[in-house]
Amino acid sequence: MANPWTGEVALVIDGTPRVMKLTLGALAELENQLGEDTIIGLVERFESGAFSSRDVLALIVAGLRGGGWQGGAQDLLAAEIEGGPVRAAQAAGQLLSRAFAQPVSAEVNG
Repeated sequence: MANPWTGEVALVIDGTPRVMKLTLGALAELENQLGEDTIIGLVERFESGAFSSRDVLALIVAGLRGGGWQGGAQDLLAAEIEGGPVRAAQAAGQLLSRAFAQPVSAEVNG
């Protein structure tokens, strides 16, 4: 289903498995939506545990859109996320982590 080596995270929404990924376009959309000049502020909030439900929702929407979904935040307001808010927050954190982490075995070619 989701390939963590390519930054993908799986989340089940309304009984349908979805694959999320923070592409460059999704990150730019996320920065714009949250009013951030950089994504660093959001990363710092997640690292410190000071993130909000707004942050989680914005990350989930960005990840879904990066995975090809055409919806928006309004579409998720009444959606059932398997695992509830805790799983949503975990998935949002995984999205951030996987978007900026390199696999340990990856080689960088000049």
